[in-house]
Amino acid sequence: MTVIVGRVRLPFITPATGSGCPTNARGVTSLSFMKVEVEKQPDSVSTLQIELPAEQVAKEWNAIADNFARYAKIPGYRPGKAPRRVIEAKFKKEIQEELTKKLVSKSYRDAVAEKQLRVVSLTNLEDVKIGDDKTMRFRATVITAPEFDLPDYKNITVQLPPLEVTEEEANTAMERLRDQSADFVEVEPERALQMEDFAVIDFEGTIEGRPISEIAPEASKNLHGGKKFWLRMGPENFLPNFCEQLVGQKKEETRLVIVTFPADLPVKELAGKKADYAVTLREIKQKVLPELDDAFATKLTKDKTLAELRAMVVHDLEHEKEHAMEQAKESQIVKALHEQTQFDLPSQLLRNETRRALGELVQRNRQRGVPDEMLKSKEKELVEGAGSLAAHRLKTNFILHRIAEAEKIQVTPEEVEERIRNQAAHYNLSVEKMRKEIDEHQGINGLVEEILLGKAIDFLKANVRVKTTAAEAKETVKINERTK
Repeated sequence: MTVIVGRVRLPFITPATGSGCPTNARGVTSLSFMKVEVEKQPDSVSTLQIELPAEQVAKEWNAIADNFARYAKIPGYRPGKAPRRVIEAKFKKEIQEELTKKLVSKSYRDAVAEKQLRVVSLTNLEDVKIGDDKTMRFRATVITAPEFDLPDYKNITVQLPPLEVTEEEANTAMERLRDQSADFVEVEPERALQMEDFAVIDFEGTIEGRPISEIAPEASKNLHGGKKFWLRMGPENFLPNFCEQLVGQKKEETRLVIVTFPADLPVKELAGKKADYAVTLREIKQKVLPELDDAFATKLTKDKTLAELRAMVVHDLEHEKEHAMEQAKESQIVKALHEQTQFDLPSQLLRNETRRALGELVQRNRQRGVPDEMLKSKEKELVEGAGSLAAHRLKTNFILHRIAEAEKIQVTPEEVEERIRNQAAHYNLSVEKMRKEIDEHQGINGLVEEILLGKAIDFLKANVRVKTTAAEAKETVKINERTK
């Protein structure tokens, strides 16, 4: 007789290499004479038929049964004196369950290592059977990483602009600081509203006498109307032909502004409709920029001259360029790897990652204030975008995992602890609280993978060939030499 213990689901645990892809059985103690048959199926799915030898199963069975016998209370027998057949008859189910937990997970890991499978997901562990001869058999279904040849990843060429800050970039940054420090002053009482002014208005929109707030309550509040609303007067700024109709308006004057919404407006209740806005001008403001002088510099940075402020701005721009250059380098590396590597992605993983990416996109848009109705109308575009993002992520991760494997890049426990400490400090949490947060969300294995992929990218960035265009290099001026 064969006993069917039932279906067992065990989470896949990243091997100790940290790569998520075991490459050999070194350091793994395999169960003696374990039989493993691998049946490869389409779409990167493999089925492992695993059989454990009777002597191994019997040894574990006896050890578990002995433990039950030691503490079990059986009527008519003193503790520890009940015959084995009585113990096994009474606790057969419990012994089988503990035996399954102990052997299935261990033998599955050993089988994966023995067959050198790059398992990325365990989808099922089932049909666990213990025979009368004490053999154990079960089936594991896994998704493996696609097979592909790595390109020459140590000779990727990236084209980057020079790091030096140009005169124009420094001037633009200084003007931005000037703009941020601008004052807004009221114009003389009799002057009418002009383009480039800032109008402070009260306004309310209606369509055929009904307030827009009633017709489209989920639309942006700025479409409904508002009080003391600041509007920069500019062609086509805000609503269609809105500013143009306000030119020449005087303070406290009320005007009727007619707006025709575009036919493709995402707010369906308003698309193509003509709206009337009653607009009362409360104030007219002009933006006044400060002079670029030492007084301006002192106002922003205590006891600094304009030249010193400019030097600080250039220094910050250099840091921004360094960061942007690292991002550009990474982007070009990934693009080159994608172009030079071709393989099909496992469809089940792609579906799962697409769902995750879609959730992220929806959440991001909600945080930006996009209403659910509008998201629903853009469902097709969101799904397509999520699918593209998911495919890019998966392909990138598969390639980086293989490079990490080829270069023997690993993640140490010390690196994991350091990352947890850094994240705890960043979020102002205790290390234990941060560890708990990680366990509840991505899990330690997710953190290990994040570190591993980062190390693989760092390795690639350290080995690229950087090419700077001659034209860009010629036009670049080293501002830092002028500001010393």
